[in-house]
Amino acid sequence: MGYFLTLVVMVAVLAVVWRLLGAYMVAVYDGRTRWLAFVERPLYRLLGTDPKVEQTWRRYAVSLIAFSLVSALLTYAILRLQGHLPLNPDHLHGVPPALSFNTAVSFLTNTNWQNYPGETTMSYLSQMTALAVQNFVSASVGMAVAVALIRGLSRKGSSTIGNFWVDLTRGVLYILLPISFLMAIVFVSQGAVQTLAGPAHIHDALNGVSQTIPRGPVASQEVIKQLGTNGGGFFNANAAHPFENPDGLTNLLEILLILSIPVALTYTFGRMVGSVRQGVAVLAAMTLLFGVWLGSTSVAEHAPNPAVAAAGLAHQPGGNMVGKEARFGDTSSALFNVVSTQTSTGSVDSSMDSYNPLGGMGTMTGMMLGEVSPGGVGSGLYTMLCFALLAVFIGGLMVGRTPEYLGKKIQAREVKLAAIAILVMPVTVLVLAGLASVLPAGTSPTLNAGPHGFSEILYAFTSQANNNGSAFAGLSSNTVFYNVLGGLAMLVGRFVIIIPVLALAGALAAKEMVPAGAGTFRTDTALFAGLLVAVVLIVGGLTFFPAVSLGPVVEALSHGRFFG
Repeated sequence: MGYFLTLVVMVAVLAVVWRLLGAYMVAVYDGRTRWLAFVERPLYRLLGTDPKVEQTWRRYAVSLIAFSLVSALLTYAILRLQGHLPLNPDHLHGVPPALSFNTAVSFLTNTNWQNYPGETTMSYLSQMTALAVQNFVSASVGMAVAVALIRGLSRKGSSTIGNFWVDLTRGVLYILLPISFLMAIVFVSQGAVQTLAGPAHIHDALNGVSQTIPRGPVASQEVIKQLGTNGGGFFNANAAHPFENPDGLTNLLEILLILSIPVALTYTFGRMVGSVRQGVAVLAAMTLLFGVWLGSTSVAEHAPNPAVAAAGLAHQPGGNMVGKEARFGDTSSALFNVVSTQTSTGSVDSSMDSYNPLGGMGTMTGMMLGEVSPGGVGSGLYTMLCFALLAVFIGGLMVGRTPEYLGKKIQAREVKLAAIAILVMPVTVLVLAGLASVLPAGTSPTLNAGPHGFSEILYAFTSQANNNGSAFAGLSSNTVFYNVLGGLAMLVGRFVIIIPVLALAGALAAKEMVPAGAGTFRTDTALFAGLLVAVVLIVGGLTFFPAVSLGPVVEALSHGRFFG
């Protein structure tokens, strides 16, 4: 399937998904979809919660943190003890402490940063009960926070924003599990591997060569890693591996799975606040940002690779095919990786370390905007809504009246909370990347010198603090330094944003609605969508411009031409 035909099909399918899945999620979180009530009710009894009793934002946050802490400890324990546990046909030893910490935090935070090759490090039990389970629940946590913020915007005079345990359960049970089950069957039918039989041992008697081919329960994990914008692959090659991504159809399906929930949540938002136009305005801003980054990255990767040209192959009609999967080509690979880095997924079907400088810059800077175009499941929407509050604050200053959003006055407390949520990520990235760039423990694992080596470090912390998980792959980050520092970046990038967002939800839910007046700045128009894009670009662009200038921009200029 050609690149432009792929784009047309993608847009058409997502338009249907936006409406149908978005409406379905409204019914799920409103409690009107109960076709699995016979499973849901026992889970509430096990959790000791009453689904009819809602929580304040503080109780909601405490429940979320408590659940996350227990999840992290269980994941860590499984990884450390996997050598003594069943479903370990390769007889792999327990994962070392620092790597176990990094991996447990990584999957807990929906990052799926992997400092290890999955097929030679993790047992089947670890893959299924630690990592794949976290793929479900971490995605559901992100969706729950987004829905809690939407409730805060839609309610008036309320002290509650929902029940975390109910939102978590319904997200997994009614949304993630059914879609994952059906799509896993499709992937298996296309050739994705799904087995507990252990590795395949092949002996070529004619040539006297033996080979061991890793296998495992791959298809089931592949689907939820994309649907939940997780990204951690069963194999080190991730979505470039034919056992994970067998053909062009599964490649397209993976792109659609990644985008489905983040896109559909904008419709869910519009319906829950009583105006689909509000959701359309947010989606329009997301789409504009996505289109610009996709176009520039695709153009950059369709240009020749300067290193290959310097080696004497000036004519490269296929564009930069270094590090690309030959089945998908340069532009389709760029599409996949832009989708992945614009959604906090981090799954890749080509190596970004071998991208042209501006191609690598495209995937990096897409994350630097806060991954809001459309962002991860839940996290993209709640981060974009924080930008929206900042945009109406700026708009209110322009017209000389108190800013309002969806009938709620946006005052000092709301602006401060939104600003904290927005600024946590850039501060974390710049501080940690700066430390790693001057300390020997940070610079010694880089496989390249100069601006490209700095880009590898900057990309790593940008990816981890944004809970993305993709990497330039030129950084040997399985060290105690990067495992610990990266784990801290992921924790801060997840929970130090979630807490202000939940506080914001509580503050907004307690407010009364104010009627719109002649001077009210409408937030369901193209003008507001444009202002929202400008705010995202200014905050992301101005914050990271000096750092990006020292990395991919300098590298691009050193080649004598900007693209290629």
